[in-house]
Amino acid sequence: MKVSSVLIALAIAILAVSMWALANRPEAEPSWPERIQGFSFSPFQEGQSPLEKIYPTADQIDADLSLLQSKTYAIRTYTVEDRLFEIPEMAKQHDINVAFGVWIDRNWERNRADMEVFLKTAARSTNIVRTIVGNEVLLRGELTPEELTVYLEWARQELDIPVSTAEPWHVWVEHHELAEHVDYLAVHMLPYWEGVHIDQAVDYVVQKIELLKSLFPEKPIVIAEVGWPSNGRTRQSAVATPANQATFLRRFLDRAEKEKYIYYVMEAFDQTWKHVTEGAVGAYWGVYDVKRQEKFPFTLPIVPIANWTVLAGLSVVIALITFAILLIDSQTLGNRGRGFLAVLAFAVASVMVWVVYDYLHQYLTLRTVIVGMVMITGMIGVIVVLLTEAHEWAEARWIIRLRRPFQPVALADSELPMVSVHVAAYNEPPAMVIETLNALAELDYPRFEVVVVDNNTKERQVWEPVEAHCRRLGGRFRFFHEDPLAGFKAGALNFALKHTDPAAEIIAVIDSDYTVAPNWLLDLVPQFKDAGTGIVQAPQDYRDGTENAFKAMCYAEYRGFFFIGMVTRNERNAIIQHGTMTLIRRKVLDAVGGWSEWCITEDAELGLRIFEQGYEAAYVSQSYGLGLMPDTFGDYKKQRYRWAYGAMQILRRHWSKLTGRHRSRLRSGQRYHFIAGWLPWIADGANLMFNLAALLWSLAMILDPLHVDPPLVVFSILPLALFAFKIGKLVYLYRTRVDATLSQTLAASLAGLALTHTIAKAVLSGLVTRNKPFFRTPKMAGASALVKALAVSLEEIFLLAAMLGAATAIGKIHPMDTLDMKLWVLVLFVQSMPYAATLLMALISGFPRLPALLGDRRHRRAA
Repeated sequence: MKVSSVLIALAIAILAVSMWALANRPEAEPSWPERIQGFSFSPFQEGQSPLEKIYPTADQIDADLSLLQSKTYAIRTYTVEDRLFEIPEMAKQHDINVAFGVWIDRNWERNRADMEVFLKTAARSTNIVRTIVGNEVLLRGELTPEELTVYLEWARQELDIPVSTAEPWHVWVEHHELAEHVDYLAVHMLPYWEGVHIDQAVDYVVQKIELLKSLFPEKPIVIAEVGWPSNGRTRQSAVATPANQATFLRRFLDRAEKEKYIYYVMEAFDQTWKHVTEGAVGAYWGVYDVKRQEKFPFTLPIVPIANWTVLAGLSVVIALITFAILLIDSQTLGNRGRGFLAVLAFAVASVMVWVVYDYLHQYLTLRTVIVGMVMITGMIGVIVVLLTEAHEWAEARWIIRLRRPFQPVALADSELPMVSVHVAAYNEPPAMVIETLNALAELDYPRFEVVVVDNNTKERQVWEPVEAHCRRLGGRFRFFHEDPLAGFKAGALNFALKHTDPAAEIIAVIDSDYTVAPNWLLDLVPQFKDAGTGIVQAPQDYRDGTENAFKAMCYAEYRGFFFIGMVTRNERNAIIQHGTMTLIRRKVLDAVGGWSEWCITEDAELGLRIFEQGYEAAYVSQSYGLGLMPDTFGDYKKQRYRWAYGAMQILRRHWSKLTGRHRSRLRSGQRYHFIAGWLPWIADGANLMFNLAALLWSLAMILDPLHVDPPLVVFSILPLALFAFKIGKLVYLYRTRVDATLSQTLAASLAGLALTHTIAKAVLSGLVTRNKPFFRTPKMAGASALVKALAVSLEEIFLLAAMLGAATAIGKIHPMDTLDMKLWVLVLFVQSMPYAATLLMALISGFPRLPALLGDRRHRRAA
């Protein structure tokens, strides 16, 4: 590793650790009192739940009371189920008073039975100082105020101790009449649920207590619940963390002593069963965790993550390893590029360590473990794709010099090898093919032939004019019409190879719609002077990019691959060979067995086989030929489907050699580019699966809003981060490397997004099937009508409607008061953008007379 890389890594590591330290500065807060007034007390242990009728034993309850004996004067209970009605007598043995509660809901029969137990216990227990009939009954909408009043008056008639019911402050305000039937106000003060920021939370409690005092001057006020969760979803400005829980409670207890409040801290112990009724946050209100361990310091300064130094160190180690991997074989990368990768590596490592740490500090069930495994797998996948995209970004923008620049080679005419130019055609417009042949006839090259193979065209009027034109062009041009001929384009090219002049040393291939520059062969064939060169490749380029708006957008999208991706791949001799404007050494082509007829992207597969034999490829980013783009959006999609499906065919067939399990002469850089280069397409396939899962999850949120929360924030952050990064990369590189205008950049982005669903389907199909039929991209087919353009995009239109409909429905049904809810709706909107792009591209292609308003075309065509 270069000294500059070490210095960059050291500087970023210091910065990263400093950020960890800054986020975990100790904050001095008032100390916890030696003994507080009261705790809300639910003695359920891990694995126990009143919902499943699994209750704590007497010994477990007694142990909890023993733990609290020296820490509180009183406890508050909620139910008399099972043996929980015995808590007052057990608490008496530990010198603890009790605010005794009974649960009330719609079950009238159970209510009556529980009330009888409740009243009998309250009448005989001397340490019960107040009673609470029902907990948030009105808030839940289980009873009306009139129905609740019946139970309250029953208790007041039977007991000579104060009676109330527990509700949040705003319920007391809304049901002012309820105060007439209680002896005091049992008020819940939980500012987290109302989205109050931690710094305003205690003042918020005080303000609401003062409001209640002004409204009910004759009634004593008891804060029956006051607390803050240590984990859970962010609600507006309220963030649930152990540090915030400690901060709120220590500040509140200090203020409560000054204000002379009567209170019960919510709550003594974490109750894992509450995630069923209150969502994930319900399990984390305890001052002690489910193992009965303190969750935060009672007197020391509060640090958000107590062991942050360990996490910071771990993130630095992971970042350094990641950075070192990114810098393998990067001797030409400048310091700006190294700094960019270092910052990203440290940011990614820190986020990954924090996410895993945070997740492992939750109470894990089988469900959460499965969700966690999915989350971590998805996170790793997103990070890998993001880092490979970043690597290409850095090498496309900040290399100091090209390691494998195209160097012109001059040869005398007598040294130039003979070239056989192969043109495969199927049912192509004869005028177009004739134009291609005329351009070949103008080649400024001394020794070449042209072999035209028309395979399987049925109509004689299509191929016979081409045959006749070949005769007119002379003996260099030979025409073959074969029907039937198996193997699609690969079969036609293998047929041409068999009929090639034995003297030809170089095979050149162009598509039947390409008009080549006269100096194409003269400029590029001399590259084969190096005996190790097996391929010489020039980019695909197009001459109809100004025909209309649709083609202009397609043209803008194509340029990125040939003038960014291929240039970067060429640095490690890992270009994707494409089957036009390509030159191949004949003996190499013969040695590897010709074109593969099993693969629908036979050109890219051939290039990989040639690399596996140890040969070099030369790539020039200068254009030497201009072809025609697909005329319709449907054809554009089918072309990309073929490319993506073929890539998966290649990946599956060559996986053992790409991973090094089987021997080949591939170098590590070539293996990297062939795997990493297709990762974004694989990510599109995974993204489609994510979208389908997102719609199912959203449907559950719509149908059962009370019990189905939005996914964890990390599930929203991952796709949003990757989407933003990819768009940022595309815009930056198009502006700086492709020299595109802003309108061309936006057009490329839109056209690329419009193909996302097509690529995703091709990838998923290519991973599970083997043989999809070859699809020839029609040329000069005429633009489709609007209805036809929309018809080929029905899947995307349906998914767009589903995504937007789900986002709208969730926004109306659920309160948008939590960060995860807002992010999830944002995810649905963002994930719908590729489908919206598809719809827009379909509409544009349906109007072929829309002018191309994307600035000047900038062909890099040789003179």
